[in-house]
Amino acid sequence: MKINKITGLLLCITAILTLTNCTGNKNCESNMPPKYVFMFIGDGMSYNNVALAESYLSYKQGKLGGEQLLFTTFPQFGCATSHSADCRVTDSSASGTAISTGSKTNNAMLGVDAEGNKLRSISYDLHDMGYNVGIISSVPVNHATPSAFYANSESRYDYYSITEQLPGSGFEYFAAAGMINYYGDDDENPKDGADIMLEKQGVNVCFSIEEAEEAIKNGDMMLVCQPYNKNREASNYDAGGATPADHISLAQMLELGLKRLTDEKPFFIMCEGGEIDWAAHSQKTFPTVLSIVEFDKAISVAYEFYKAHPEETLIVVTADHGTGGASFTEDPKWESLERVWAESGYKNELNGADNRKLNEEHNIDWSTTHHTGEPVPVYAVGKGAEKFAGRMDNTEFKSKILGR
Repeated sequence: MKINKITGLLLCITAILTLTNCTGNKNCESNMPPKYVFMFIGDGMSYNNVALAESYLSYKQGKLGGEQLLFTTFPQFGCATSHSADCRVTDSSASGTAISTGSKTNNAMLGVDAEGNKLRSISYDLHDMGYNVGIISSVPVNHATPSAFYANSESRYDYYSITEQLPGSGFEYFAAAGMINYYGDDDENPKDGADIMLEKQGVNVCFSIEEAEEAIKNGDMMLVCQPYNKNREASNYDAGGATPADHISLAQMLELGLKRLTDEKPFFIMCEGGEIDWAAHSQKTFPTVLSIVEFDKAISVAYEFYKAHPEETLIVVTADHGTGGASFTEDPKWESLERVWAESGYKNELNGADNRKLNEEHNIDWSTTHHTGEPVPVYAVGKGAEKFAGRMDNTEFKSKILGR
């Protein structure tokens, strides 16, 4: 009888270890999330849009090709399918939800499944595990992709109510262009301006780097917004204009986030290059290329952090979907296009017909003003990066990061 009890106890212990996938310290460690996780999402950043940007970079170096963005040099490379629950071509809310929660949903739904049941973002899973969390975007904080990491809504367009969910997340750091639906939908009964509403709920809303630095010193829950969007509605799907002098770049937003989160605790950062999608919807070549270059500069900030913590850091770069269907079947005339860009004051405010003519004259082809349904690229470096090589679905990012 004593032998049976011992045998039974050993079997129980073995079963527990098997179920937890933790049969030794090394296995335990390999199935834990990395201490520092950077998740970069280039909204609308298809393979072709990346190729367009690298073609321009090659021209700048006097080459026909071969010049690379930093993230395309990462050692692990794969692709992710991105269809939504109700369409072969996803939108940003459905894809953001899939990446964040590991579950498909319908287009235009956010942080909920196709039946409207709330889903749980990886941000909350990691926050509960003691990670600090940062959500960063070059577009409004209540737009689809950043919202998928902190909010739940049956409609991605319920912008004000999505913003109202931000304080309840408890996440330490947010940075974005600002907010859309600044006063809510009811023009006759406007609500508090979104920044005022957030301030009342304990979020320090900062409209300059100086204000952000002060909030960091205080350890506040904070949201950094573009200075030119103070007390006003942020722009929506407008990515052709010149950058204001006081613009806070995506790289600067990430640098501030690293100051707020520090390396003293584990952290998870989602950083979106949202204007890539906006520019590609308008088939504006230079804004698309430069948005990808700016996105890459933010990734460079993360990469410098990775070099200081190579055994503890994971960087994953992907897209939620493609946009625009950019291509070139002849050598793009970059020199001439760059001259037109400079002469215009570094902006593209052309109407659709004139912009199409500009692209055609410079051997740049665009197939659509909508999203495209091809698999999106995936690049990774650091701890656990090998999990992101090869083909996957966008619902697999969460489990691969969490080690489940």
